[in-house]
Amino acid sequence: MASDAAASPRESYLQSTPNDSATNLAVKNEPYIDEDLTGPATSVKAKSKRRPLLIFLIALAVLIVVVLAVILPVYFTVIKPKNNGSSPPVKQGTTTGPHNNGTGTGGTTTPPSTEAITGGDGSTIKAADGSTFQYNNKFGGIWYSDPNDPYNLNAYPNSWTPPLNQSWNFATNRMLGVNLGGWFVLEPFISPALFQKYPGATDEWSLSVLMAADTASGGLSQIEDHYKTFITEADIAEIAGAGLNWVRIPIPYWAIDKWGDEPWLEKTSWKYIVQALQWCRKYGIRVKLDLHTIPGSQNAYNHSGKGGQVNFLHGVMGMANAQRALNYMRIITQFISQPEWKEVVPIFGIINEALATTIGDDVIRGFYVDAYNMIRGITGTGEGNGPYISIHDSFEGLTRWAGFLSGSDRMILDQHPYFAFRGGPATEPMDTGVGPGAGGTWPEQACQWAEGFNTSRTAFGVTLAGEWSNGYNDCGLFLTGVNGRQSYGGNCADWRDSTNWSAGTKAGLMRFSMAQMDAMRDYFFWTWKIGTSAAGIVESPLWSYQLGLRNGWMPTDPRAAVGTCGASTGPIWDQTFQPWMTGGVGAGNIGAAAATYPYPPVLLPDTPAAVVDLPLYTATGTIATLPAPTYTDTNGKPIAAGNGWFNAQDTTPAPTPIAGCTYPDPWDAVNAVVPGPTCVGGGIVASVTPPPRRAL
Repeated sequence: MASDAAASPRESYLQSTPNDSATNLAVKNEPYIDEDLTGPATSVKAKSKRRPLLIFLIALAVLIVVVLAVILPVYFTVIKPKNNGSSPPVKQGTTTGPHNNGTGTGGTTTPPSTEAITGGDGSTIKAADGSTFQYNNKFGGIWYSDPNDPYNLNAYPNSWTPPLNQSWNFATNRMLGVNLGGWFVLEPFISPALFQKYPGATDEWSLSVLMAADTASGGLSQIEDHYKTFITEADIAEIAGAGLNWVRIPIPYWAIDKWGDEPWLEKTSWKYIVQALQWCRKYGIRVKLDLHTIPGSQNAYNHSGKGGQVNFLHGVMGMANAQRALNYMRIITQFISQPEWKEVVPIFGIINEALATTIGDDVIRGFYVDAYNMIRGITGTGEGNGPYISIHDSFEGLTRWAGFLSGSDRMILDQHPYFAFRGGPATEPMDTGVGPGAGGTWPEQACQWAEGFNTSRTAFGVTLAGEWSNGYNDCGLFLTGVNGRQSYGGNCADWRDSTNWSAGTKAGLMRFSMAQMDAMRDYFFWTWKIGTSAAGIVESPLWSYQLGLRNGWMPTDPRAAVGTCGASTGPIWDQTFQPWMTGGVGAGNIGAAAATYPYPPVLLPDTPAAVVDLPLYTATGTIATLPAPTYTDTNGKPIAAGNGWFNAQDTTPAPTPIAGCTYPDPWDAVNAVVPGPTCVGGGIVASVTPPPRRAL
């Protein structure tokens, strides 16, 4: 979640109207065509003189009627292909689409199972913990979960979204998304009760220190409890049922490891992140996976892990921290590029909200060029080879990035347009009645974003809003930090408890949210859920999509937002991208950018020495890989899951501290003394060049 001003503009187009969905019942492990069920019915003879036989025949007839009533709707509404190009009928134990990402058993039929493996609206879902809930989806979506084929790609969240086994078209499909913020990277305003329990905690670093000392309460295991409970499978099902089709999942680098005295709960969140990916697979939700934290902090905000100082590409440890960051990006890229995961995670956001005003324009751009080369060195170039690479606009505005990395392969520009952090009093009324003028001037202001987004889609390529909210003011418990101040000119108490909001307020917020949706076109609301405070209520209600959905200020069908802003008065995007922007002809040629933004840079801002004299790490460490979950089929046989490393040619050792070097604190090194030459020449410097290119 951004905690700095980020101004900018957008627009949208009309998708087809969804089909009215019939009741989609869960598919049992039975024949899809009830030919063997009709046989007995046609062979029934005249009634016997024996009463037991009569009773049997009557019961059988009733059974046949029930079976037909169940099987036929399932066939025509769940199994039969959708009118807008969904997958063909799927038989259990097989996969469809361009890949076989399942068990490797081809088209063989798997052993019978008593559990349903797919279903639609009204079906009963059994969660991994044994609990059950009803799937509510009025938009024609289906879930799919086969224990014999855990990497199946047949699910889709609604009738207008292609199933996972079909490619996403960034020009014609709309990204209707929501963030799962505060789940794996803790933020005070999203999980206020955790921070209220530990006065003095202002970010995850300080919270972790205080938690670890509180062994009576479980120490850092409290964070794992949060991972287990904050977002559940029922949330993902509800997101699909809300007409959404993407989620953005912020993750921390300490899902992989931590160094030195960093207080994080390391190597714990990853299994829950992978579980989240599998839930998204089950409901047909695509994922934009975002690396939200960077060693040393990329923006000094609390959601970078530790607030206060930027030590990434800034200060004495700026280059060393960048080495670690590149390695984490490498490890994540290797995992999500595997065939088991690449259709579920089509986008990788490599850094969240790097602060260019501190790091420097040329420095951050040079780093992005190097990261791009590294990632495409792992994945290869062209459509289907690894994820799209998403970069944030660094709060500089979309126009500043026009033409950057021209000729690159599948880059995305991400902006976080927020009203809340503009610094003004924001006293224009939101409650102006429930009629056409609901929301006052706020919807009109949001509609002005369309121009910037439309222009960027032509000048840069795929452009989206990775974060936005209904926060037109900066009111909310801990929203501006635990000890933050508000600029709102009214009474913030009015906006920290939604239970007394008027119909006019809700109508205004509804129109405000729909105007933003229409202007941005492709977006991720920040965030899906806000936890309750110690008072037992959500005290940042403007930031909870779920709360607004349930209480009447978020649309129950996000497509209803199309047209809210009316006809565009600015540039109109023609819904086409140049071929190289989406992995087509010409993708991968960035020679000009590499020359314009060399990396490593000669100097870092606010640093008392040239980059060649700054401490670095040596490339002699052990390569870390991310584990996949283990599955067994119904016969107890293990299911292949990959080894976490897509490109076996990438064998460069990981960065590790040079023996004999006394490094400054990597989180507090802006004014540190530059250490001696041992920290530069004491080993093989961790390479900043890409690994060997994958042979495709």
